Amino acid sequence: MKRLLVWVLLCGLTSAGHAALRGKEIVYQVDGKDFTGYLAWDDAVTGKRPGILVVHEWWGHNAYARQRADKLAELGYTAFALDMYGSGKVADHPEDAKRFMQAVMSDMPQAEKRFNKAKSILQQQATVDPRHVAAIGYCFGGGVVLHMARIGEDLDGVVSFHGSLGTTEPAQKGRVKARVLVFTGAADPFAPAETVTAFEQEMRHAGANFRVVSYPGVKHSFTNPAADGYAARFAMPLAYDPQADEDSWRRTQAFFKKIFKN
Repeated sequence: MKRLLVWVLLCGLTSAGHAALRGKEIVYQVDGKDFTGYLAWDDAVTGKRPGILVVHEWWGHNAYARQRADKLAELGYTAFALDMYGSGKVADHPEDAKRFMQAVMSDMPQAEKRFNKAKSILQQQATVDPRHVAAIGYCFGGGVVLHMARIGEDLDGVVSFHGSLGTTEPAQKGRVKARVLVFTGAADPFAPAETVTAFEQEMRHAGANFRVVSYPGVKHSFTNPAADGYAARFAMPLAYDPQADEDSWRRTQAFFKKIFKN
């Protein structure tokens, strides 16, 4: 009887633990080059659901990008943290990060191809409704998702967290299909007030559905708890801000509920 009770308890724990957050690496190719992404979903959620792409900071596809994908999966979405640099290209020094980022930004058609390959992979997942896809990005990644919105990529929405707002290819009137949500720090030297104003004017001219949320006194990389460490090591104007992080994530959840309601 005692053995039977233990067996029942173990089976119960196994069954309860079966429905949980899942994550797996996906290695894929773009023009013969390997890239490593990370797919996250909750198998307790049944049926197809919206998919959300996560574009990493200039450091590359690291643990932070995957953590954000996991957080989206916890909300019931399927998330794919893509790779814009190539397998193994993860920086631990700003000089390397700058080099990786500039290589991508110097060839935007190739950057678009990398983004769209990841989007296609996400849409092909059994848990994803391919008609409903959005994208979020951090720092460099914020600039990437805004670029995709500017050129008219078919996305329900994009969210930029402390992202690059400037561009050499401004949105044309009527071209932006995605709803746009931007979070920026008012004390971020990488997104000064004049750049924010220019972005808002660009979006208005394009007729985009957009919103910019600026946090007073908040610096660059405010969503990443590792920002303070980078700031100390490399004398960079970065700082994690838990209030801005929490508020921006709350607003992002509401944004996704709104754009995916149909």
